Amino acid sequence: MIVTLLLGLLIAIVHMYKNDYSKNFIFAVALLPTMVQSVIMIVHGNLGAGITVAGAFSLVRFRSAPGNAREMATIFFAMTVGLATGRGYLLYAAFFTFVVSISMLLYTFIDFGSAKQNMRLLKITFPETLDYQHIFANVFAKYTQNTQLETVKTVNLGTLFEARYRIELKKEADEKEFLDQLRQLNDNLEIILTSDNLDRHVSL
Repeated sequence: MIVTLLLGLLIAIVHMYKNDYSKNFIFAVALLPTMVQSVIMIVHGNLGAGITVAGAFSLVRFRSAPGNAREMATIFFAMTVGLATGRGYLLYAAFFTFVVSISMLLYTFIDFGSAKQNMRLLKITFPETLDYQHIFANVFAKYTQNTQLETVKTVNLGTLFEARYRIELKKEADEKEFLDQLRQLNDNLEIILTSDNLDRHVSL
């Protein structure tokens, strides 16, 4: 249990490196391996208890707010360590923690997988009579390097449409001018432009 507590503490410290976090999440991550270890030791060889614990974990999952991808990875990391120590594989758990921790620190340090600075998510609301496939083309060609239409859906009981694009703005592009020209085409309805380097919420 002491080994598991130390490994959980290390996992929590690694998650804190150059990352946004809350005190409650770090607290939970630090103790999660020990709790999982205790559960595995209790239900080891007991099929009925194992099924009961699996049901309890599923209830916790559905009553928990989904986190971002990195938080989910850290939770699975902590649970894996707890599973290993619960089965008595202390050396493997320590080796696994060391390897994964070094990998996470390295990927964070080199900013692995970071989105381009000019990538944006664009949501445009427009009337149902508007030909969205062509009317925005000239504006996109002037201000964006790449444009990809992701989704189109109806809103406001079907009287309006909302299109979601992933775009890469040109370096010299003026965001306000870009939005102003779009507003002239969509009857001045709602337009949302957000950065594409934010973590997405993942629900498993």
